[in-house]
Amino acid sequence: MNMMMKPPVLQDMHVIDADTHVTEVHDLWTSRASPSYRDRVPQVKTVNGELAWYIDGDKRMGPAQTSCCIKKDGVKTFGMELTKMKINEIFEGAYDVPSRLAYMDSAGISAQIAYPNLLGFGNQKSMGVDPELRLVTTQIFNDASAELQQASGGRVFPMALLPWWNIEQSVAEAERCYKMGFRGINLNPDPQNQGYPVLGDTHWNPLWELCSDYALPVNFHIGGGMENTDWYGSGGWPTDNPRLKMAFGSSQMPVTNYRVLSNILLSRFLERFPKLKIVSVESGVTWIPFMLESLEYQMQDQGIKYEVPLFELFQRQIYACTWFDKRLLPEAARVLGIDNILYETDFPHPTCVYPDPMKFISDVASQFAPEERRKVFGQNAAKLYNIPLENLDR
Repeated sequence: MNMMMKPPVLQDMHVIDADTHVTEVHDLWTSRASPSYRDRVPQVKTVNGELAWYIDGDKRMGPAQTSCCIKKDGVKTFGMELTKMKINEIFEGAYDVPSRLAYMDSAGISAQIAYPNLLGFGNQKSMGVDPELRLVTTQIFNDASAELQQASGGRVFPMALLPWWNIEQSVAEAERCYKMGFRGINLNPDPQNQGYPVLGDTHWNPLWELCSDYALPVNFHIGGGMENTDWYGSGGWPTDNPRLKMAFGSSQMPVTNYRVLSNILLSRFLERFPKLKIVSVESGVTWIPFMLESLEYQMQDQGIKYEVPLFELFQRQIYACTWFDKRLLPEAARVLGIDNILYETDFPHPTCVYPDPMKFISDVASQFAPEERRKVFGQNAAKLYNIPLENLDR
């Protein structure tokens, strides 16, 4: 891939991409599982002529798609074409570490935060099997992610998945991952959908305590509580073509985090854990001032008193990722707090800023003062995820 010219406004600074995804290779689990689990962990099989992921032998998880919209030659596809591409047909940077680093170098990106695909953004898509197999599957994924982080030389930082259906195991796995060098956890925002306590319940206090003590951000990726891709086909008009449906679905998914953040703020558990940091991932930024002002008014209207005003609470503990926001981003960032905004590309998903993310953001980056710009496009993520910038100078 050809080197892209980094715009002058972004020269001499580290850009950190706060939301990317890694395509799971077909032997990710089978190559690491013990003999007793090798036939049960997620794996790709051909059944009735279809290549698909299966777990626990015969439980289909979905087609063996890659969640990558970029073809092997680096050309971006559109609509649902990505669902037809096999792993040998996609851009190798989606799953291969050296190829990924080469792309990052060409795009001017110093480091990435990474999220999963197959198990769901909140580790919610294996609920149809027994808890023991779910735990093993989660731990193997985290082991593979730790290997990826090390292989990247400290430039790609996957967020740990947790067995959220068991609070004791979640705390233990979060601690294990912290000791392996993970910089944050990724959590299902809607455990109540599977019959577990809501996040505001004291049930979760041990996890919040550990994440507070270890400075592990808790990340809520949009769609992290969804079971399938209903967002794609259920809301748009039935006459829409695949590209219109993709545009509709991609534009609607950030709205799911309006609900997630609202519930978290209304539950007020952040007041009890003032050191806990949470991140709204792939949700955009410019709608958040409206949400906070709406909640603030409605809480006052209902006579609900809170210790910390919502805008102050956001600035103290909440972060949000931007990628397409341009027109209103500088103003919204200053209202919310420059220190609370992260930049992402969503590489290599359909809505990703590709192929030249630096060119895409150069105009809006120029609207920030130099110190603001350094924070939004790199330093905030480095501080939040404990990424030493000096290590990225190597």
